[in-house]
Amino acid sequence: MRIELEAAPVMVVGGPYSNLRATQAAMAEADRLGIPPHQVICTGDVVAYCAEPEETARAISAWGCHVIQGNCEQQIAAGAADCACNFEEGSACDLLAKGWYPFATARISDEMRGWMGALPRTLTFSLAGLDFRVVHGGTEAVSRWVFASQLDLIAEECRLAGRSDVVIAGHCGLPFIARAGASTWFNSGVLGMPANDGSTDVWYGLVTPSENGVVLSTHRLAYDHHAAAAAMRRLGYANGYARTLVTGLWPSLDVLPPREKLETGARLRQRKLKVSARSAIRGNCASAAANVVA
Repeated sequence: MRIELEAAPVMVVGGPYSNLRATQAAMAEADRLGIPPHQVICTGDVVAYCAEPEETARAISAWGCHVIQGNCEQQIAAGAADCACNFEEGSACDLLAKGWYPFATARISDEMRGWMGALPRTLTFSLAGLDFRVVHGGTEAVSRWVFASQLDLIAEECRLAGRSDVVIAGHCGLPFIARAGASTWFNSGVLGMPANDGSTDVWYGLVTPSENGVVLSTHRLAYDHHAAAAAMRRLGYANGYARTLVTGLWPSLDVLPPREKLETGARLRQRKLKVSARSAIRGNCASAAANVVA
């Protein structure tokens, strides 16, 4: 699905994860920054680990931002028995999903289930002379894990994205901006869970038009994580993730590549990257030249 955006900052949010308080904090942050809902993009998984799936889905729907399907939207809309998150069978994440997914899908109304089923699977848009594609996990596989250390995989995914200069993605839960050759992969992080860095902050991203291109940036966001964790504990179905909200550490590292496992508990930096448009050599994410912005 192609959308039209203004030549103004775009806010990117990933994985609200049924965390209503973090979602409301992101809405307030957008207001503070003067970013209207039609300039906000959500990369999916509106519903997952936390305590208020129906309320969070309704909040995102009412906000009026652009949303694509994550694997959770696809599975819940289809009435599927599991989240299809691509967790290894029998892993800690897989076992935890057997608690939160039935809880979430049982609390989603038919109205919100229909809304999820009608969401597009991808978005495309142009901004400041660059072409963007929005996906959830991988370009073709919705639940593919793509992390910053996997440069060969990022290059492969950008090739699959065709004539896109920048791919905006979600799913993995960690904020990063990566370059593989001339390719740019932008993951804003997620709203619903901290980024395994020992901080309770969650994350969002900005795409800000600049001279001859855009600046991609990742940003921390504080919210009432104690209340969010308390809501989960009252229901008692996913205490591992409730602990994550207050410790900033994931309950399992099963999905992480070696480098990201080693970085557990290390506070992440907010990042910026300038991506400049140029008319030569289009395709395969290769029409962008990027420079780190201090």
